Amino acid sequence: MATLTSVNVGLPKDVAWRGATVRTGIWKRPVTGPVTARRLNLDGDGQGDLAGHGGEQRAVLVYQLDSYRHWQQHMKRDDFVPGQFGENFTVDGLADDEVCIGDRYRIGDAVFEVTQPRVTCYRVGLRLGEPQMAALLVSHHRPGFYMRVLTEGRVRAGDEIAKIASGPEAMTVAQTDALLYLPGHPRPELERALRVPALSPGWQTSFRALLADADGGSQAGGSQARGGNSGLTNTAPPPAWPGFRPQEIVGIEPESASIFSLTLASADREPLPAALPGQYLGIRMRPDPQGPPVIRNYSLSGRPGAQTYRISVKQEPHGVASTYLHQHMKVGDILDVAAPRGTFLLKNADTPVLLLSAGIGVTPVLAMLQALAAQPSPRPIWWLHAARDGENHPFAEEVRTLLARLPAGRSFVSYSTPRDTDRPGVDYTFAGRFDLGRISGLKPPQDADAYICGPDAFMTDMTEALKACGLSASRIHTEIFGAVSAVNPGVVTGPAPAPHQPARVPGGRPGPSVSFARTGLTTPWHPEYGTLLELAEACDVPVRWSCRTGVCHTCETALVTGGVDYSPDPVEPPAQGSALICCSTPTADVVLDL
Repeated sequence: MATLTSVNVGLPKDVAWRGATVRTGIWKRPVTGPVTARRLNLDGDGQGDLAGHGGEQRAVLVYQLDSYRHWQQHMKRDDFVPGQFGENFTVDGLADDEVCIGDRYRIGDAVFEVTQPRVTCYRVGLRLGEPQMAALLVSHHRPGFYMRVLTEGRVRAGDEIAKIASGPEAMTVAQTDALLYLPGHPRPELERALRVPALSPGWQTSFRALLADADGGSQAGGSQARGGNSGLTNTAPPPAWPGFRPQEIVGIEPESASIFSLTLASADREPLPAALPGQYLGIRMRPDPQGPPVIRNYSLSGRPGAQTYRISVKQEPHGVASTYLHQHMKVGDILDVAAPRGTFLLKNADTPVLLLSAGIGVTPVLAMLQALAAQPSPRPIWWLHAARDGENHPFAEEVRTLLARLPAGRSFVSYSTPRDTDRPGVDYTFAGRFDLGRISGLKPPQDADAYICGPDAFMTDMTEALKACGLSASRIHTEIFGAVSAVNPGVVTGPAPAPHQPARVPGGRPGPSVSFARTGLTTPWHPEYGTLLELAEACDVPVRWSCRTGVCHTCETALVTGGVDYSPDPVEPPAQGSALICCSTPTADVVLDL
């Protein structure tokens, strides 16, 4: 019979790491005497990052003495102590290749149920002094696992562990972990995992995404077409061409007081590859002939599948790129254009569709409306757009024409400050702004898929309003024009400085240039920077990461042009046209969508 050999707890504390401060509960220490296991935690225990650890589904982390022995031999170390791997329960027995998701155990007075493998995280490597530990746990099939507390009660070191129920499907922790993180993802195994009710909701969502790819149900073409791991991150179809290609401006049209559209055709007049509704183009230009190029992303606003591309640009008062395009570009001029990219894509489904936008955020959802009207789709389709007034309401007539083709189309337009000449009931639905009260009063269908684009505050408010109306977070999709929001789990941060050149420039000959497209920054590469992620951090470019070892794909970033080498090799390669910046270095000039 398995035995609980140590109960370990620890409250979050601040730890110095790589010039930053990390708040983490990874430092666990053995407890003498009984401890009460409660629904969310053990008494005296805590987590620094509740987004990835803790909570009902991850109340207790378990790790095995046999794995301790394995790592002692593999790492040639003899300094491990109970709690070294951040676990609450150090156990003799309960191997990852024997314990199954849904198994139930009685320990002391409490009853537990196995819910998922350990989440990959850099902090276990921080605790062990081994940066590659997150990848090693997966590749060696020794992740450990979480349990939830079914019956609260006291436990203590020395308690026997009695199995009282077996999980359906007999799917082990090691099998479940490999199914998500390692290449393959066979459809029968995904279906098998999803038949286990005890599997935590987060892992269920990941397996459903992988199953959709295995079924070929994604409009983007399925995982075979694009690679990557849709269970870990949104994946997009591979770009139609690498780098930038010349395209000619064949049309310029004003759309509102501050927005204009450019229509682009292939410079050689060959048909352009079809874009998907919601994608964007990267445009490279050189406003200052003596300065570095400027790269900006602009959503496609035209009909998907057309032989030309249409982008729509808001002229900002001091915008370098928008001013250059508006004042200097004319029909017949050539622009360097990267292939359509993006994961903000209209799903191929039968559910209702909510398209919400404000200002220039109208562009990607307009392309979605174009695609729906071209069918025409029988789905209930709601168009919600916020503008200042009629003069600043782009595509108003075009949208009315498209909605007229849809048998179940509805329109709600708000003007925050309508003019006397703006017609209520014709030009706009109501004066004011969209807010929780306005959205809830419309009673949007709870089974709808919502697509939101606009200023950050608008997207945040609309997301919260739709959640309050009963839409699940998985059905709400947003598109960000500027820099992505950072994901730096556990790192204690203050006000974010503006992106800048690295404070320290290593000596020696510089390598390829690295351009961060969304922040407009280009800097030469030096091997001393370490990885592309570490260079971005040195420049205070907002980045997303978690494992830092090529496992979790949180750092996966569109690679607009250039190539990279990996060290270590990722557990599963990223999608085509993307890079895992946490473990890669440039082999040529690169442009990253950051």
